[in-house]
Amino acid sequence: MPLAAIIRALCLFAALIPPCLAATGMSKIPAQAGRPEITVFYPALGQNVPLTQDEVSFAALPNAPPQPGNGRLIVISHGSGSAASSYADLARTLVEAGFVVALPQHKGDHRGDNSAAGPESWKTRPAEISAAIDAMAEDRRFSPHLRLDRVGMYGLSAGGHTALTLAGARWSPARLVSHCEQHIRQDFNACAGLVFAQRGNWLDEVKTAIVLQVLRWRFSERREYSYHEPRIAAIVAAVPYASNILPQSLAPAKVPFTLITSRQDQWLHPEFHSDPILQACRRCSLLHDFQYGGHGAMLSPIRAYRDPLLIKLIADPPRFDRRETATVNRKVAAYFLAQLGN
Repeated sequence: MPLAAIIRALCLFAALIPPCLAATGMSKIPAQAGRPEITVFYPALGQNVPLTQDEVSFAALPNAPPQPGNGRLIVISHGSGSAASSYADLARTLVEAGFVVALPQHKGDHRGDNSAAGPESWKTRPAEISAAIDAMAEDRRFSPHLRLDRVGMYGLSAGGHTALTLAGARWSPARLVSHCEQHIRQDFNACAGLVFAQRGNWLDEVKTAIVLQVLRWRFSERREYSYHEPRIAAIVAAVPYASNILPQSLAPAKVPFTLITSRQDQWLHPEFHSDPILQACRRCSLLHDFQYGGHGAMLSPIRAYRDPLLIKLIADPPRFDRRETATVNRKVAAYFLAQLGN
């Protein structure tokens, strides 16, 4: 069935579900030795209630008994310093299509702890995706409703880096340094993160020199990293961090994958991240390109920001229409329906 037809069918199906029957359950699997805490969204019966977590408002039904869906699991890898609530809108759309959605909290790179953000987290994130699938297989609430031979995976930003690694990408910390040595002025925040902001004055050169010195000191390792998870059968990577990925390593991708890009992304400029991957790969596609969207176009809206630089990098640009995000959420669900089957 063509993708457009699947999207239309999905929209019609969602519109026909009675509100009193179709709820998005939400529960947590506690962290265990070697396994992260996992937030799970899933089909449930009842009515959603308004919730606010980590400054994000959404609707779900906490700890409701799971109901059968389409039997497929989607694992979401969150962005650096993010939380499960930032993906609640996408998760609800996936649940409405019948999926169970698991969001592992990446160690040292989430809202409450960013001590390992960057390459140190990128080394451990793929194994945490595998651990999340294992946890779902062992959880008696969810395992009866799942067939885990074909799992979907979605990742955004740093999670997009994780997604591309699971698609077969090879990357190294040293390649990040090389990229920043060449392009730090054009891709400053991809190199500096939230440590510094450019102000258009003489201090910008000082900041640039400091960032490069720190990167050379911390990330000189030339070893190439990769990871394979045989249960993952389809991948969506949204605005991925990809400047330290060897694009040619994805030319013969191990898993079909598609990308979501944002032309107004000020954190990870697509010409240095998504675009080289699209140009190199033969088994991938472009699911959607936000012409007016920024880095946070696929995130659920955050009510308030504590960091002024984060406002600049995540908040929606003036011309962006959030209705486009809802459309792309349905595209993601349709892509996984087409790739994973029922």
